[in-house]
Amino acid sequence: MVLLEIKDLHVSIDHTEILKGVNLTIQEGEIHAIMGPNGNGKSTLLKAIMGHPRYEVTQGTVQFLGKDLLALPVDERARLGLFLGMQYPQEVPGVTNADFMRSALNAKRETPIGMFEFVKSMEGNIQRLKMREDLAHRFLNEGFSGGEKKRNEILQLLMLQPKLAMLDEIDSGLDIDALSLVAEVLKEEMETRPFTMLVVSHYERFFELMKPTHTHIMIDGQIVKEGGAELVNKIDREGYDWLGVEIKEENDGHDRPIS
Repeated sequence: MVLLEIKDLHVSIDHTEILKGVNLTIQEGEIHAIMGPNGNGKSTLLKAIMGHPRYEVTQGTVQFLGKDLLALPVDERARLGLFLGMQYPQEVPGVTNADFMRSALNAKRETPIGMFEFVKSMEGNIQRLKMREDLAHRFLNEGFSGGEKKRNEILQLLMLQPKLAMLDEIDSGLDIDALSLVAEVLKEEMETRPFTMLVVSHYERFFELMKPTHTHIMIDGQIVKEGGAELVNKIDREGYDWLGVEIKEENDGHDRPIS
């Protein structure tokens, strides 16, 4: 079953076109890898799908579960089953992880989750990710290391149980042991509760662990090459020059956190 279908997607930021006609179809249960040099639109794609207000869709369509995603506000997209694990998770002083997570869960439910069920689920997932036992009572991402912030994004994924999990460089900031742990937990979760993933990463190691079913190379706001997991290995060995397309300058700033 087609879960997400994108046709001729054009997206601009502050009147600068970043995505220039992206086409992408994702079936249920697949793992799609998005690769490409920095500043070429990978994070823009994920944020546009999620509905970040600064990312203006100027052309094209995005269908999720047969519904017009672009007509929906961010909260409705999340209720449908979309999740974005952010590249730069924000710190939220004064809001504990537990309060944030319970509010997010209740926003997706018809009836509020019981306290016992919530605590059992959150504590169990904290243990799976080998995070600090006092995590629930810490303010959201405040004082967290880069690796803790990324594992906290995975914790949210485990709790919210989305249909499509979009992960934006979730592996950056994780050491090799934490990277292996996160990949193992995600694989276990997919075996227990099948879901779909769209993953942006530069690292072959993460894709070796997760084994994408599809790989897409994005350069200058377009998908210029598609294949399977073997494409990840080729990029790792040879870079992007063999594609024969002009690669724009890196670090254009559009994928940095926006205040």
